[in-house]
Amino acid sequence: MSSNTGPILVVEDDPPIAAGLVRGLKLAGFQVTLATDGQLALEAAERERPVLVVLDLNLPERDGFELLEAWRTRLRVPIIVLSARQELEARLRSFGLGAADYLAKPFWMEELVARIRTRLRLVDEGPRRVLRWDDITLDLDARVVSREGVGPLSFTRHELDVLLYLAERPGRSLTREQIGTQALPANEERDERTVDSHIARIRKKLGPAGGRLKTAWGIGYRFELSERTP
Repeated sequence: MSSNTGPILVVEDDPPIAAGLVRGLKLAGFQVTLATDGQLALEAAERERPVLVVLDLNLPERDGFELLEAWRTRLRVPIIVLSARQELEARLRSFGLGAADYLAKPFWMEELVARIRTRLRLVDEGPRRVLRWDDITLDLDARVVSREGVGPLSFTRHELDVLLYLAERPGRSLTREQIGTQALPANEERDERTVDSHIARIRKKLGPAGGRLKTAWGIGYRFELSERTP
């Protein structure tokens, strides 16, 4: 069993298949959260913070491709597509949008469980992505920001989303529209003023180290990991 804690999010709208998935995964020892349409899946991912997603493609409200697109930069967990669509185009599009694996229906529960355990084991064994600058340590995977001698700092989820989006792209000048669209959820405010407010609060909480969040005049913002100035 993986050392990951947290539920597996199953996104499936067919009642018999959904019930079988929930039952089979629970019998295998996993926590399970079920979402039966695309919008509920987005909400569950924000609320539950799953360790892995099992995703159908043909869903009401928002289809699986829309979810993969929405989660590509915001949900950093393995996504296994489980779909009746067997054509190569669907597989390639899923992988292009960030899916970690693709299993066609009908499927063996034992195989799905094995694939899930493999993906979670790879997450456990993979190197952690950590950035350090000034007196700050940012664990990108654990989403924890710490200051030397102080410990973890308190950030809202959206502030962390913005900080991580910039920190994962050091040296790149990003527009406010890019930051808002890619780092913030579609059902929340993400206009330029909102982005500016998040940046201001992040800088304040980081203290002097917040100076690495540079204003790219006429563009937006840039995270500068090196010491160079604009």
